[in-house]
Amino acid sequence: MKSFIAGHQVVTLDDFLELALGTPLELWLGVEGESEMECAARLDAARDILADDPSLFDTVTRLAVETIEVQAPALLNVIPLTPPPARRRRGSRPSGVAA
Repeated sequence: MKSFIAGHQVVTLDDFLELALGTPLELWLGVEGESEMECAARLDAARDILADDPSLFDTVTRLAVETIEVQAPALLNVIPLTPPPARRRRGSRPSGVAA
């Protein structure tokens, strides 16, 4: 079965993410071996895109969580922290302690 988004065939997860975002993943993740100047230019372009579409950050965050849910759900298994013990009020004594 083939998947298409806006007339483009989706073959890999990267294809899906790029089509969903409307930008190549390399823009956000960088590429191995890029120079400092290339990195600065890439980040500058990314800032411009986010300035033009402020909702993109929320879209990217949602897609990242959905991808993690499918590909690595254990990463989202959060262990609730136990609340700290109740603190006594100043001047009060625990029950059973004589003054």
